Amino acid sequence: MKAEVMGSKSGRREKPKDAFEDTDGLYDPECENSGAFKAKQCNGTTCWCVNTAGVRRTDKHDADLKCNQLVRTMWIIIEMKHAERNAPLNAESLEKFFRDTITSRYQLDRRYITNVLYENPYITIDLKQNSSIKSSGDVDIADVAYYFEKDVKGQSIFHNNAGLNVSIDNEPVKFEKTVVYYVDEIAPEFSMKSLTPGLIAVIVVVVVAIVAAIVVLVLTRRRKGKYVKAEVKEMNEMHRGLNA
Repeated sequence: MKAEVMGSKSGRREKPKDAFEDTDGLYDPECENSGAFKAKQCNGTTCWCVNTAGVRRTDKHDADLKCNQLVRTMWIIIEMKHAERNAPLNAESLEKFFRDTITSRYQLDRRYITNVLYENPYITIDLKQNSSIKSSGDVDIADVAYYFEKDVKGQSIFHNNAGLNVSIDNEPVKFEKTVVYYVDEIAPEFSMKSLTPGLIAVIVVVVVAIVAAIVVLVLTRRRKGKYVKAEVKEMNEMHRGLNA
């Protein structure tokens, strides 16, 4: 696992284009005898497909929807924003805390913790585990992310209800926001209808800006054309006056 403080000109690290978050929250899932989620989940006559984390990865449809397989979540990105501080956290201490916590508290093999990135005030943890490297005895990264998110938000579901106290160099760290993103082995199947309002707003602004630029360009060319015609007309009248 690698921890580093980034201050690049491009800003924070971009997320994979197929990364998505859980916008539905809790629901009563249908599971296999093994405890795994069934690929198809329904609430009455409304159905959708989920990944191994139980997160919806398609639009919602009627009961005729086909979910051919339970798609594995191979990469989970946990993004946290800590409260305002006078000084940034120590990157090495931050690395040690999260590495030790994830391996001891959630029993996840260290090799699945592929990166810890600190971009003050954001902390991003990458968990990667595809179907080819996960053994039957390994803890699933989806379970780790679920318990971890609950712990950080103060909603621990451990039996002893002991929450996670984040402390870096003996100094408590509070978080203002925690978001979990999922990347599946097969890209999700969302339509434009399921885009978040924020993303739709960005798309609308871009389209409006492009249209405005085209309109300005057309008007500018028309005005320039009128000026050229007017100059030609004036020159012709001058020539006529001289020849008269």
